[in-house]
Amino acid sequence: MVGDNVTPDIYNLRDALAIAENQGLDLVEISPTANPPVCKVIDYKKFLYELKRKQKEMKAKTARVVVKEIRLGPNTDEHDFNFKLNHAIKFLQDGAKVKVDVFFKGRSIIYKDQGELMLLKFAQGVVDYGKIEQMPRLEGKRMIMIIAPKK
Repeated sequence: MVGDNVTPDIYNLRDALAIAENQGLDLVEISPTANPPVCKVIDYKKFLYELKRKQKEMKAKTARVVVKEIRLGPNTDEHDFNFKLNHAIKFLQDGAKVKVDVFFKGRSIIYKDQGELMLLKFAQGVVDYGKIEQMPRLEGKRMIMIIAPKK
């Protein structure tokens, strides 16, 4: 048994419970697999509160990944392409990932090579700001590519 106002030693269960009760604290089993099992004299509610607070802090420190989506067509004009390229550059500079997809409507699916060329041209345009995380891939009527920002 261990604790703040307890000499670390081996006690039987009744004595350990009595010591914890005299201090107005709880006896908590910390390591049940050890031989003999290790118990600690602590305030259990305070222990749970601190555990939740630590988990909340860890969650707050994790970086959230934002994914912005830009949609093109297989026959998107040069001006529209450059306009969307500039938006993607701004998103990458802000630290967001960019998901670029070419959407094929109706029979335009026969131009999938044109869509792939457009995505590769797009990647070439943002090469200074981001790197390709996922190469162009056809999923149903969409060809998708993901670009991550450079650190």
